[in-house]
This record gives sequence, C-alpha cells and structure tokens, in this order.
Amino acid sequence: MDWQCTGLRWPEDSGGPALGWRKGRRTRASALAYGTEFGFRAAGERRCSGARDNACPVAAVVPASSTGGRCPECGRLDRAHSVAADTIPDDPRTYRVYLAWFGPGMVKVGITAEERGEARLREQGAVVFSWLGRGPLMAARRAEEVLRAALGVPDRIAYARKRAVRADLPEPAERAAELAELYGKAAVLEGGGGPAVLERLPFAAVDHAGIFGLEAASGPGPVRAVTGLADGGTVAGRLVAAAGPDLHLDTGAQGIVVVDTRLMTGWSLAAAGAGAAGVSVPTVAVGGAAAQDGLF
Repeated sequence: MDWQCTGLRWPEDSGGPALGWRKGRRTRASALAYGTEFGFRAAGERRCSGARDNACPVAAVVPASSTGGRCPECGRLDRAHSVAADTIPDDPRTYRVYLAWFGPGMVKVGITAEERGEARLREQGAVVFSWLGRGPLMAARRAEEVLRAALGVPDRIAYARKRAVRADLPEPAERAAELAELYGKAAVLEGGGGPAVLERLPFAAVDHAGIFGLEAASGPGPVRAVTGLADGGTVAGRLVAAAGPDLHLDTGAQGIVVVDTRLMTGWSLAAAGAGAAGVSVPTVAVGGAAAQDGLF
C-alpha cells in the first residue's frame, strides 16, 4: 500500500503549512517551505479518503474533481459527526464565534471548537480574523444566526471569490479596520437580541497574510487553478504561497497556478521527476465558479 495524500494542514506549533499522508493506520506530515521547488505525479486511481480519521473500508474510487474526496457512505459518516450539520447539540466542549475577512466586502461569521485554536481559520484561508465570543455550542450557534439575520453576515463565501482577490489585498490596517467595524456592530447587539450567555472576547485582529506567504509574493497573482488530477498527470513549480487548502505554484511559462490540495486527497503521489515543470492536468481560469464545500 502506498502513502496517500490527506491534504494541507496548518499545525499550530509550526505556523506554516504541511501536507498530510496516510498509509493504513500510519500518518505523517511533510512541512512545506515557500521558495522551494514542489512537484508530484499522480498514479493509479483516486481512492476515498475515509471519514473521521478512519480509512474507507472498501477503498472506493472517487471522482477526480470532488473536493470532498469521499465515497457516499464515508461522506454521510463524516457529515453525521459534523458541528456544521447540527447533529451533536449536546457537545460539552467550549466553542468560539469568529469573524473572518477574506477580501474587501467579504467577511463571514463562524464557530469552531476552542481547542482547535486558529487552525480552523487558516484552513479556510481567512486573511484576517478576530474572535467575538466563547461559550456552549448552541449559544455560539445562536450568535451566528443573530449576526446573519441582523447584520446580513454570511456563514460561507464562494471559494472562487476568496481565491480571486488574494493577489490584490489592501494594506493590513485597512483590512483590520473593516473587520473592526463589523465587530463593533456585532457588539452592539448584546442586550438587544444577542445571546447573553456568550462570554465576549475583545477585538484583536489576527493577520495571516505573512503565514500564507501573501505579503512576500510579488508580481501577477494566480491565473489558473487545477480542477482535478489524472493518472500520470504532473504538477510542478516553485511554491510561493499557500492559503486555506490552496498551494500557489510559480510554474514559469504557465504563470501562477493554484492547486487545491483537497483534490490531491486519496491519490498516491510520486516525485514529478527531474526537469518536470508546469502542469499537465486540467485547469480553469481563477475566478471560475468553483465553490468551497459547506463546511467552509
């Protein structure tokens, strides 16, 4: 059995991105560094990535274009234990409500288990975020609903929109100011319909542009995005940035190409080979209609 990719990870201790791998019950991670060469060749067929850290019992073949990377049975199992599906209202853990900024006019509200820290925000590609409050799961969920209803703040943003604006972000002070303005409006709701059982957390903008490598990136932004891998298909270039599940690769003549690592899950990946450059798998212009799944 070969090692199969499990997608991009954002470990709290390292701060930078890492690719996850699974071989049976064994797992490992390989740290990625900006400015280094990155490449791989897909081999065989794409197999289901399993659910809840368990391998798919039948190793089902899944479509190359699926960002979920799971067969129907594993997809149902994963969803059944998801906070986003509201199937575990008695979860005893403490949750946090956050406001996340992805670009001008693109702010969403969400919740995450407190124990996960900032990992949830990095996985979504949030350029800036601030905590809003903390408390029991259902109180956090009610706060999310109040912000959506009272202020029109969405709980999800089409992923193509997030990706399309990363190359032209405003200055750090400007993006923090937009988030602070919304935080102020949310705070006013307390006592006027906002859930009082949540502990208010002070505004503190956390900017991920540096961790993502977006501040150091210069020149034109991403022009194409991979839509799926194929047996024998290669992807190779210099890693210049990463955000959420995306890797930004400078492929030379083809420009900056984005690889959504969720499309890499379930594949057995080998080295691209000496002299490999560019992308030989299907791509689409950045800004297309692809959307991140509902858990984001």
